[in-house]
Amino acid sequence: MNPPTSTYLYGAHVHANGIRQHYLRYGGERAGRDAVIVIPGITSPAATWGFVAERLGRQFDTYVLDVRGRGLSASGPGLDYGLDAQAADVTALAQALGLTRYALLGHSMGGRIAVRAARSGPSGLTRLVIVDPPVSGPGRRPYPANLAWYVDSIRQATHGMSAEDMRAFCPTWTDEQRTLRAQWLHTCFEPAIVQSFEDFGRDDIHADLPRVTTPLLLMTAERGGVVGDDDVTEWHKLAPQTQHVRVPDAGHMIPWDNEAGFHAALGDFLGAKVA
Repeated sequence: MNPPTSTYLYGAHVHANGIRQHYLRYGGERAGRDAVIVIPGITSPAATWGFVAERLGRQFDTYVLDVRGRGLSASGPGLDYGLDAQAADVTALAQALGLTRYALLGHSMGGRIAVRAARSGPSGLTRLVIVDPPVSGPGRRPYPANLAWYVDSIRQATHGMSAEDMRAFCPTWTDEQRTLRAQWLHTCFEPAIVQSFEDFGRDDIHADLPRVTTPLLLMTAERGGVVGDDDVTEWHKLAPQTQHVRVPDAGHMIPWDNEAGFHAALGDFLGAKVA
């Protein structure tokens, strides 16, 4: 039987952890299928992860979250955009959806959110996939990115931006990927982005790792310098259950740079290989 040409089901909202949380669902529930919640990075609304979620949805009941302050989830002034609130959103989302067995797959900021969520040992959590997470924190080297890159692109998208305009920020991406980012980037609330970026230097997820007992896959990029070899060594010491895979020919945005390498690195860690 050939795999489905599309696994997209719908987008929906739930009220969880006191806010509106929006997600996109792919694949759907079938007998024996676990769920996967994808937590995107700092300026990646859920829609931009569709090309990854389509493939995940062939094997898993897949949910891609709009992190608060992004996409169609709650946003604007007055919200708490800290890491603790973001992590509480994820566990509350899983509970609101009635998920009894689920994995978290977090990229960049989303990886930090997943680690913070996992430290409390939420019921039903079976696996963690942490993709190229910023390993900065108090007394640690800073995250190797420029805040202006995010802010300038958000402001330009707010005024109107084409895929060609986005090329200046994402030169190696496909036209479809740049188009999606240009369409959705304006939904990223600038103060939320600034706080998340600054919190990379304020929150220490390494202190969470010894409390995480869930099986964990750390996936890192060959390029970009976000997670170095010394960082991987430290991670293993703090969370000995960690498996590590470094994806070749990829920078920080691993699925965009090497989609096949991303899925190869994921392998069958979640319980089945993605076709």
